[in-house]
Amino acid sequence: MQRRTFEVPRGGGFGIGSGAPVPRDLVAILAVLFVTYVMHFFRTTAALPELLQLTAAVYGGYLWQLVTYPFVGFPSGGIWFLLELLVLFWFGRDVFWRLGRRRFWTRILVGAAVAAAVAIGVQLLVAVLGGVGLTSVPVFALMQGQRMLMAILIAAFATLWGDATVMLFFVIPLKARWFLWLEILFAFMAFLTVKDLAGLLGITAAVALTWAFLSPGGPRQAWRSARLKVEGWLIQARLKRLRRGRRFDVVDGAEGRDRWVH
Repeated sequence: MQRRTFEVPRGGGFGIGSGAPVPRDLVAILAVLFVTYVMHFFRTTAALPELLQLTAAVYGGYLWQLVTYPFVGFPSGGIWFLLELLVLFWFGRDVFWRLGRRRFWTRILVGAAVAAAVAIGVQLLVAVLGGVGLTSVPVFALMQGQRMLMAILIAAFATLWGDATVMLFFVIPLKARWFLWLEILFAFMAFLTVKDLAGLLGITAAVALTWAFLSPGGPRQAWRSARLKVEGWLIQARLKRLRRGRRFDVVDGAEGRDRWVH
């Protein structure tokens, strides 16, 4: 079966004006987020989202939380939660058709897992250095549920369509590429209130990783450039050692050509 593709026009086409069809995968994600969000508010069902979202229980072996937490709706207030789902829908729709199903899910799962690994590592380090318990304060609030999905998909959109114009707050026109920095700025402003350092660095890691894998050249090009630099440095170092080990003098050749003698 031929994979359907969609390309956002360079001048915009984002959001309501986008002509992209709605992918079923994205509908399923939004539905799961909404259902798990509602489950938080009922005593008989609250245990399930708590089991799936990222918590300190991951240190005790609940490793599935590393990939399940982005799909658990995080309580952020009724109207704000719906707005977050709307933004997630706008960005996710175009990114899905640009990347295709396999790459779309790969970027989400890998980005979320790496971000979670960074966050739990930071929280563990903070706990050790500060002498506090891992469960003494709520953690990972900045990167739970739809917030992590928004970070990854907005970063993907900003990388793939850097020249597209997006209306920030529906009134301020900005090039999409600036949303990479705005995501980190907004996360930092939220950090000032909740003091969730692990969540802040997790969001930053997810944005950086998404940009690295989707930017022109990607990590392969960056790795190749770094490898070539290291190889060049090793060659230069070896030549210097050879020059120090064997001294050569230059004398005029009998036939007007230079020749080397030891």
